[in-house]
Amino acid sequence: MKGFSLLMTIAVLCGLMLTVPAAAIGAGKPIVIGGSLPLTGEFAETGQWIERGMRYWAEGINAKGGLLGRPVEFKIYDDQSNVGKAVTFAEKAITVDKVDLLFGGYPGTAARAVMPVAEKHKVVYVSMGGHMKSFQQGYTYSFGAPPLMGEWWYEGFFQWLATVPANQRPKRAAVYTINNPVGLALQDSIDRWTKKLNIQVAINEKYNSPLADATSMIVKAKQMNCDIIFANGFFPDGVTTMKAAKALDYNPKAIVQGIGSVVPAWIKELGGDGDFVFSGTSLYNKLNYPGNDKINAYVKTKYNLDGYPLYFGFGYAWMQTIEQAVKGAKSLDQTKIRDWLKTHKVDTIAGPMTFDKKGLPAPINFCTQIINGKVELIWPKNIRTKEPVYPKPAWKK
Repeated sequence: MKGFSLLMTIAVLCGLMLTVPAAAIGAGKPIVIGGSLPLTGEFAETGQWIERGMRYWAEGINAKGGLLGRPVEFKIYDDQSNVGKAVTFAEKAITVDKVDLLFGGYPGTAARAVMPVAEKHKVVYVSMGGHMKSFQQGYTYSFGAPPLMGEWWYEGFFQWLATVPANQRPKRAAVYTINNPVGLALQDSIDRWTKKLNIQVAINEKYNSPLADATSMIVKAKQMNCDIIFANGFFPDGVTTMKAAKALDYNPKAIVQGIGSVVPAWIKELGGDGDFVFSGTSLYNKLNYPGNDKINAYVKTKYNLDGYPLYFGFGYAWMQTIEQAVKGAKSLDQTKIRDWLKTHKVDTIAGPMTFDKKGLPAPINFCTQIINGKVELIWPKNIRTKEPVYPKPAWKK
């Protein structure tokens, strides 16, 4: 009887093990990933999309048993689009909350300010960076995966423009740049390429955020016969500039927008008036990289969008990078995670990446254009989703 009882006990225990629900897998102490995002304020639209991308990643990793066999959860502070608060919350996440991992923030000015905090505490920081100078400070714990590099942002546009016959290219440029490190980083490629393509820069001015009114800027560009305008600012600035351009019937051959035209709110705010604007990107949702189709299907069902927005992709790709580094290092030790990233390839929805000494992947030279309310990839040519529309059609009255 004792033998029979023992066998029955073993059978019951085995049965219990077989019926443990999937949710209980990885049910140890959660891995906490902390930091801040601009969930309110000037950059709230973008910050909220980054958060959605991060949370979608977390749902997926937890459904598969978590990270290192433990569930992941976020501790997200709202920095209210304030760089100083982003720094404060990064310090708090590391020193008070003692989070296991740090996530990247937005905009580039915030990421730039948090990078030295991460370095001081020897914590891996995967973010957009924002411009080359922030990756030239000797930091060893910061990575862009992918980065949002001002110096790279217009490279794809100019590479495409170089294929346009010289007699059809713009002749005079108006350049209006937000006076912060990210905006100023856009200037590098403009300076090089306008000289190379013999485009005269007739206006080259800076402005402080927020841009309340762009009327005087557009009046000047129109008076000086500028047939291309570079609006080197964020989403709100771009919307303001586009509205002024239409109101004053300013019709250059091309409008190039710094940051902002690739978010869903661009078309929501401007409708058809937001079409035909060129910009850059660091990733694109229809490229043939693993995971893109699945995420696009999710976003279509959840948000009724034709493909995930850029900043949703940023949030997801940054977390993919952290996930692979933690798994590769088999540890939450920050130095081991850093060293793994320095010596291995990561595969993300933005494509495969390896990092140089600065923490950057190879340069990314995509160019986008808004066509019929959708963000289309128009460069490189071999992977474009639509033929570019050039010159820009006149405004519809």
